[in-house]
Amino acid sequence: MTDGIAWDPLRRELDRWQAAGRVARFWLRDDDAVEPTQALETLMTLADQSEVPLTLAVIPGLTGEALAARLAEEAAVAVAVHGWSHTNHAGPEAKKQELGGDRPADVVLGELGEGFRLLERLHPARFLPVLVPPWNRIDAALIPALPALGFAALSVYGRAKQDGPMPLLNAHVDIIDWHGTRGGRSEADLVAELVAELRHRFAGSDEPVGVLTHHLVHDAAAWDFLSALFAVTGRHPGVRWSPASELLGP
Repeated sequence: MTDGIAWDPLRRELDRWQAAGRVARFWLRDDDAVEPTQALETLMTLADQSEVPLTLAVIPGLTGEALAARLAEEAAVAVAVHGWSHTNHAGPEAKKQELGGDRPADVVLGELGEGFRLLERLHPARFLPVLVPPWNRIDAALIPALPALGFAALSVYGRAKQDGPMPLLNAHVDIIDWHGTRGGRSEADLVAELVAELRHRFAGSDEPVGVLTHHLVHDAAAWDFLSALFAVTGRHPGVRWSPASELLGP
């Protein structure tokens, strides 16, 4: 529901943007897409009804023609490269990471190049040359080699550091409670995070606010939050949901 007091802080912040003649930029990234599912249909319908452009981070090594056929007519959906096979190669005590230093760089980059070419072929009208590392982690030593593979930007999690080796288009608010229920997080907590990100932007940052979803694990709380978010922001003149291609620039 969007009429509860939980959403009032976001409305007030957006009103402040509007009063200042400014527009807050949002973008939507959804991870782990592989094939057509009912959950993906729900996400695409929700985004389409709210006129929210969607970027799907697709796992190249696990996807194929079925998803390509389903997305062929979805003009508002873009496809980014989600690693290669979303396989953890880190040691048992380390944080999960596919694109890490545990394998030779040429092997990892070879997989990324193959994934780039595969998704570019499968989704010629939807393809976005953006790398979304699984678990939002990549060995820093690999990043300088990404442009030679064709990548134009990197999308991880958190506020972008300045003067990085390549452009970043990051996500900032993850709606899933990975360390607890593994379903949707508290509405109040998510609203507070969105407001904090907007205040940071209002103070001077020009980074768009990235909302991160994972359609395959959404429960009722996750879907309800997303519906409410789209309802509150979609009607507000202080907000623009932007396609990732626009945020990357020319």
